[in-house]
Amino acid sequence: MTRHVDTVVIGAGQAGLTMSWYLRQAGRDHLVVDRRSQLGGGWQDRWTSFRLVSPNRTASFPGAPYDGPDPDGFMPRDEIVARVARYAETIHAPVELETAVERVVARDDGLRLETTGGAIDVGQVIVAAGAFHAPRIPPLAETLPTRILQLHSHAYRDEASLPAGAILVVGSAQSGVQIAEELHEGGRRVYLSVGHAGRFPRRYRGSDGFRWLHECAVFGDRYGTPLPAVTSLADPRLRLAGNPHVSGHHGGHDTNLRRFAADGMTLIGRIESVDGERLRLAPDLAANLAFADRFFDERFRTLVDTYIERAGLDAPPDDRQSFDFAPPEPTELDLAAAGISTVLWATGYATDHGWIDLPIFDPMGFPRQVDGITEVPGLAFLGSLWQRTQASATLFGVGLDAQRLAVRLGLPTPSDDATPSGSGPRSG
Repeated sequence: MTRHVDTVVIGAGQAGLTMSWYLRQAGRDHLVVDRRSQLGGGWQDRWTSFRLVSPNRTASFPGAPYDGPDPDGFMPRDEIVARVARYAETIHAPVELETAVERVVARDDGLRLETTGGAIDVGQVIVAAGAFHAPRIPPLAETLPTRILQLHSHAYRDEASLPAGAILVVGSAQSGVQIAEELHEGGRRVYLSVGHAGRFPRRYRGSDGFRWLHECAVFGDRYGTPLPAVTSLADPRLRLAGNPHVSGHHGGHDTNLRRFAADGMTLIGRIESVDGERLRLAPDLAANLAFADRFFDERFRTLVDTYIERAGLDAPPDDRQSFDFAPPEPTELDLAAAGISTVLWATGYATDHGWIDLPIFDPMGFPRQVDGITEVPGLAFLGSLWQRTQASATLFGVGLDAQRLAVRLGLPTPSDDATPSGSGPRSG
C-alpha cells in the first residue's frame, strides 16, 4: 500500500532532526526516514578514536543547546553519536529507521518516494542525507601490488586492526592528517602523501579558531564579514577541496606537517604512477607544505581580524609561532623496501544522488538550489556541501541553513538575534 504523508525528511542525522524540530514547532505532519538501524547519523561511520575538531559548544541544536561540562572540549565519536540520538528523543522526532529511500520521482500533485518500507506519496521532501556519500578512491589504487591492504578512511577503525608493517596514508586534509598522527603516536612507521590542503590554527588571537568561524557565520553579515559563500567561488570544483587540518585530540592542538616530519613521519608528494612496488612521486611536496602554511593567512586572517575590529571585541595580538623545517623530497618510494603493508586512502567522498530521479543536479552532482529550495516544487535540501556557505555542512552551519530553509518553507523561526546555540559575540 502507498502511504500519504505531508512532509518526509530523508536522513535522521543532525540536519534531518533539525528540520523535524522546525516542522514540529509548526504543527506539520511529517516523517523522518533513515536507512540506518540506529540513531546517530553519519558520525557512526568515523573511526573509533575520532574526535570533533570544533569545540563541544558547536554541538548545539535548536531546542537543545549544548549543556555539558566541557563546552571548550572536543567530543569523542561515541559522545556525538549519543548526543544526536538523544536529540531525536528530546524533540520526539517521528523517525522510521531501516527505511532506505531507493527512488524519488515526480507525480502530478507532489512527489513519490519508493522505499524499502513501501511507497510514500508526499507534498514536500527535504533531503538531509549528508554531504559525504561514496568513498572516493583514485583509479591508481588498482595498480598497487595485490599484497597491499587498501582501505578508505571510511572503513578505518583503529591501528590495531591493521596488519603489521608501515602504513602509507594518502591525503593531507582533516581526516588523513588526524589518522596519520594517530598511527604515528601508536608506534607505526607512517608515510603521508601530502596533497593540496590547508592548515587551520587551533587558537588565534586568544580563542579557539572555530570561535571566529562560528561568529563570522552567525554575525558576519552584520559586520560585513560573512564566511565565503558558494556564489563567491571562482571555480565550482573548489567545493570539493579538502577540509583544512586541525585536531581535537589531547585537548585540541595544531597539526603542522613540518613538525610531523621533524618527529619522524615521512612526507612525500602526490603519487603520479605505480611500477610494481615503486611509486613515482610528483615534485610538489615543498609547494604543498607552503600552501598549507599560508592557507589561513590568505583565506581567513583578514576576515577574522576585520570581524574582531568591527564587533569591538577585545582580542590579543596574533601569537602564533612558525615552525621552519624542510623535509627531504623523494622522487620515488619503494613500498617493499619501506615495509609498507597498508595504504589508507583519505581521499574524500563523491556525492551520490542517483536515487533522485529528477533533473536538478549540476555537472558535479550538486543539487541546483537557493537556500535549499530547488526548482522542483516540493523538493528541498539541507546539509549539502557548500549549500550556502563554507559552513553549510558543519555542526553550526547546518542550524543556520535550516533556519533560512524554514523561512522559505513558511515555518515559524526564532528571532533574527537568536542562534541555534544561543551564543553571541563575547570578549576574548
